[in-house]
Amino acid sequence: MARLLDLTRLIARADAAARSGVERVEFEYLERLLREQGPLFALVRTTLGYVLLDRAGVARVHDALQRGEWGPRDLLARLSHRTPSRRARAESDLRRWCLARSRPRGLGRMLRRHVPRGVSYINVGHSNLRREVMVALRAGGAQITVLVHDMIPLDFPQFTRAGVAEAFAIRMATVGAFADRIIAVSHDTAARITAHLPDSPPITVAHNGVRIAVPTGGRAPSPRPAFVVLGTIEPRKNHAFLLDLWERMSAPRPILHIIGARGWDMAPFFDRLHASPLFERDIFLWHGLEDAQVAQMLISSRGLLMPSFAEGFGLPPMEAAALGVPVICNDLAIYAETLGDYPVYAPLTDMYLWETKLKNFADLSEADYNASCEARALRNLPDWDDHFARVLPLI
Repeated sequence: MARLLDLTRLIARADAAARSGVERVEFEYLERLLREQGPLFALVRTTLGYVLLDRAGVARVHDALQRGEWGPRDLLARLSHRTPSRRARAESDLRRWCLARSRPRGLGRMLRRHVPRGVSYINVGHSNLRREVMVALRAGGAQITVLVHDMIPLDFPQFTRAGVAEAFAIRMATVGAFADRIIAVSHDTAARITAHLPDSPPITVAHNGVRIAVPTGGRAPSPRPAFVVLGTIEPRKNHAFLLDLWERMSAPRPILHIIGARGWDMAPFFDRLHASPLFERDIFLWHGLEDAQVAQMLISSRGLLMPSFAEGFGLPPMEAAALGVPVICNDLAIYAETLGDYPVYAPLTDMYLWETKLKNFADLSEADYNASCEARALRNLPDWDDHFARVLPLI
């Protein structure tokens, strides 16, 4: 069967310093489908209309994404001053490599002309879930599969930007009306989809795989015990809780490494952090790190801290678990589903428990801590072969 993979999100985020979890999943699908037999196409909604790529074009996009290198801007990009530079260069390359391109009104005609009838359309990025796209696909007899990572904008709208919940509700309604099947990354997500779309298409649960980066070196103890919080710095991740915790602790405190890109609506947190006497003495900010550098910081720490109010799949705790790094986290259903009794579950209402568990890990001798990590590491985490074994027969 011919497949049509939507790559809109990866191209739209070409300017990002690091890929989010959703973008990592989209890249995994790109890599895997390139290894599968049969016709392969990709659809991208750019700032100047839709672009369609054949297998050769998809392979070139994969290589450029892997290298993080794009060609020069074309004339159209130079005339479009609103597009960020790397994204403009990426879209310029797509126009150079594409099989065809069209304005939104011509999407259906372009697909009918170049894509086999009955193509399997796969959208895993939560992007481009637009009625115009679904109508155009349906006109060509496409089978539509959408992967849903989470329902956080609907379940926790207070942790999203203004307008996001409303836009996400429209996307999910479009999925409910047009998709032939939904892939949910967890049973928790599947239950949340059903709660919002009681007449949803059939749902298949397939856990995301965990791909562990190789640390840059061995376990290297820091001068003081250190902990890591990993992920985009945004309200849902609850970094302010850790700042409260560190300010509550008496000296000598462990080090806290905050790793992640700066998200939205966090100015009050950063103002408070930069004004704190703990900043750059006990608490450090990191962004733009390579995966191997992040893995190195994890294995050299005494634990990963995840005080999030809500999570979709929660890759960082699974990556930490694969390295044998302790995880202290909020008591969320997704962690219980994917990690069982591996983490230390500490509700956000019990700051004393958080502080006690931190001190327990920090006070271990280096030898005892290393031995416990080696014995603790989880070996049976889901991998991408498991995921695609469930998904590929459906798409």
